[in-house]
Amino acid sequence: MNDHDAVIVGGGAAGLTLAHRLGRVNHPDGSPLRVALLEPPPGPHTPPPRTWCFWEPEGGEWDPLLAARWRRLTVVGPDGTGHTAPAAPFVYKMLRSSDLDSHVRAGFGDRVEPVPLLVEEVRDGADRATVAGVLPDGSPARLTARWVFDSRPPRPLPAGRTLLLQHFRGWFVRTPDDAFDPEAAVLMDFRPPQPENAVAFAYVLPLSAREALVEYTEFGPEPLTTAEYDLRLADHCSRLGLAGFEVTAAEQGVIPMTDAPLPTRAGRRVFRIGTAGGATRPSTGYTFSGVLRQTAAVAAALERGREPVPPVPHRRRHLAMDAILLRALATGRVRGAEFFTRLLAPGRLGDVLAFLDGGTRLPRELALGLRTPVGPMSLTALDHLWYSARTALTPGRGSAPPPTATPGGRPRPVR
Repeated sequence: MNDHDAVIVGGGAAGLTLAHRLGRVNHPDGSPLRVALLEPPPGPHTPPPRTWCFWEPEGGEWDPLLAARWRRLTVVGPDGTGHTAPAAPFVYKMLRSSDLDSHVRAGFGDRVEPVPLLVEEVRDGADRATVAGVLPDGSPARLTARWVFDSRPPRPLPAGRTLLLQHFRGWFVRTPDDAFDPEAAVLMDFRPPQPENAVAFAYVLPLSAREALVEYTEFGPEPLTTAEYDLRLADHCSRLGLAGFEVTAAEQGVIPMTDAPLPTRAGRRVFRIGTAGGATRPSTGYTFSGVLRQTAAVAAALERGREPVPPVPHRRRHLAMDAILLRALATGRVRGAEFFTRLLAPGRLGDVLAFLDGGTRLPRELALGLRTPVGPMSLTALDHLWYSARTALTPGRGSAPPPTATPGGRPRPVR
């Protein structure tokens, strides 16, 4: 049995960035932390390569690893009208999981121990938590740690009032001639046909004049089949006027958009991080910025000898606003394509990005709210307040009933 100060379960964005930070942290007495990063052996449990997008000012910690960055963003409405604006003071950035993985592992040295373990159980304890699993040769193994940080998605997903799924598939395309502006990305293009009880859009993230990630996304109750995604991607590439292109790679996934509470504390010695710990912004599905704030707080707490409870990286009022938006979309009170076009298309896109990343104050947020359908959103806000009050005052009711999406929706696994 190996004993550690910290064990990290899962090597996605949350696990890797936390391992990277803890590998540079010492105890208050100057001694290094003993850290283990547990990941499944290569095989069916290995997640596929993926990309993470986020926005922040220029000069961020991960800038040397970026696959691309864009200072201008475009939103295209359902009628085909495009609105382009600078992202300032932010830069929209793309980071590949393979690049982050290689960089982080190269810096482990003897400070972080990678362990190929298929974790089967995490057990809390008064002084130590225990993680048990299976090694590549099939033999069992156990590790103990003062703290365990688990990034695996909870299954089943905790109950909330509303659940939508952000599901998507993207093609990395290469064209024979120049077809893209490497300085500008299409953040949302709402010209794809809008499905019933869902929001559909595409985006284009150029990597060069002849290469880009073209992705089709829906906020809705059910993922599509791969063939259905490919048909919609082919339609959008035709809409863009792309001809003779080659698909060099693809990515696909599902992200929950839920108002369910996702507490970071799972026990006295066990915590959840990443999507499992509420790092995903419910209204957008963006996760990486929340992960960075969460893992930085954990590292700072351990360096000071404090209890390393990961913070939920979103303000309560922003989570309440997200719950209202999800409910408005799920009930059909607002049409998503029109809602997001009205929110994002007017000037000062940077203000909207700041809000979506939790960096605005209430007066500015109220001003942004006036861009949206005020009547339906106000009605949904009153409904949310009534529901929250009724839930809090009803004994035995708990925080929420089983999650609901638009008709026919059900929880699904996440990537």
